[in-house]
Order: sequence, then C-alpha cells, then structure tokens
Amino acid sequence: MLAVQRIPVPALIGLAPTALFVLVAIFAHWIAPHGYGEIVGDVWEPISATHWLGTDNLGRDLLSRMIFGARVTIFIAVLATALSFSLGAILGFTAAVVGGWLDTLMSRFVDLLMAIPTLIFALVVLSVLPSTVITLILVMGILDSTRVYRLSRAIAVDINVMDYVEAAKLRGEGEVWIIFREILPNALSPLISELGLRFINAILFLSALSFLGLGVQPPDADWGSMVKENKDGIVFGIGAALIPAAAIAMLAISVNLVADWVLNRTTSLKGGRG
Repeated sequence: MLAVQRIPVPALIGLAPTALFVLVAIFAHWIAPHGYGEIVGDVWEPISATHWLGTDNLGRDLLSRMIFGARVTIFIAVLATALSFSLGAILGFTAAVVGGWLDTLMSRFVDLLMAIPTLIFALVVLSVLPSTVITLILVMGILDSTRVYRLSRAIAVDINVMDYVEAAKLRGEGEVWIIFREILPNALSPLISELGLRFINAILFLSALSFLGLGVQPPDADWGSMVKENKDGIVFGIGAALIPAAAIAMLAISVNLVADWVLNRTTSLKGGRG
C-alpha cells in the first residue's frame, strides 16, 4: 500500500492503460468476442450492444480486431525495441571502450545510416525483401539501433574515464567485464528512459509502415493497418479509423509517462546511494 502511495499521479495514469493494453494483448484469444477475420455484420455498422465499437470496412467486429491488433502491435514493437536497444547499446559501449579505428569505423557507418531518412530507407528495404514479420522486426530494430548507439557511446565515453573504470583496467579486467560490470550499471538511468522512447518510436514507426502498406500484411493486422483499412469511412462520417488511431496515441502517451517516472526514480535512487 505504501509503494502505491509513492507512485505519482502521472505515472499511475500511464501505468493503468499500459498494463491494460499488455493484458489484452496476452489474453486476446480469451477476451475477443469474435474471431479475428470473422464477418459478423454489415459494413461500418455503428456502435451497438452487439458490437461495442461497431464493424469495420468488411463487416468484422472492430472490438475483436482491436484486441488482436494490440497483440500484433505490441509484439512487434517489443521485439524491435529489444533488438535496437541491445544491438545499439552493446556496439556503443564497445566503440567507446575499444576506441581507435573501430570506434571511428562504427561511428562513421552509423552516421551514414542516420543521414538517410529512416522511413524512406525502411520503405526501400521492405519493398525489396519478403514481407514477413521477421523482416519487419529486423529492419525496424537495426535502423532504430543507430539512435541507441549514439546515446550509448556518448554515455560510455564519459564513464570510461572515471576512476573506478581506470582501477578496473589496472586490475587487468577485460573489455567485456568493463562494459557489463562497470559501464552498464552506471548507464542504466538514461538508457531506461531511452528504452521507453524507442518503444514509442517502434509503435509509431510500425503504424506508419502499415498505413503505407509495407508493414503488417493481411490477413494479420496491427493498429496502423486498421487505420488504413477504414480511412475511407471518414468521408462518410464513420469513425472506425479513429479508434485504432486513438489507441496508438494512448499507448504512446502512457508508455512515455511510465518511462519518465522510471527515469526519475532511478535517478533519485542513484543520487541517494551517492
């Protein structure tokens, strides 16, 4: 009870919908009232007791589509974020610790990737490669890892000159020890905040790719592709496309509030130990 009282109101506002979305994604098969692609009514039926969010452009239950779409959206975003975070952080730490030609080569390669607009780069790559979920995760994770690399390297460069790191080097500790036992624990605060931002970016990036037709492919669907499927209804005053769009915005804002709270908490705990 005391732990709950210490959580600020903005964090609670973010935690509630975030937890709800995650639970819905996990238990989608048990929660959804209808099948994923089951036709249950006419096209774009209004909200009713039978269909709580109405139906979509093919007469499928929109609530069921939203529930299954949450699973696809969160699953892909989590895996892409994990890939970008782990790849970017490890390479950034390695470049800072090893230095020399390796640091120069890796940094220039990352600068080259970042010079190309990410969305355009992803569209070109995905138009050539097979349209699978694995390909989508790899493209999103690798392109987004460049941002994590820049942050991780900048943090590691500052930590690498600290006295406790120099002491570890004098003890004969290897580079792997220094990266994972000396630098990583002291870089967690900004990296945790970056983790939340990367997840939000993955959600928005995936939605943009799906809206443009190169993200999640039918019969699967995420929230971004659901916006694309129902966008024509806006002309006729049908709000079916606005529901997944609102879910994307709500998830992004909620995760951002949670990330800010975690960052403030880890920063204060670290300051207290000092």
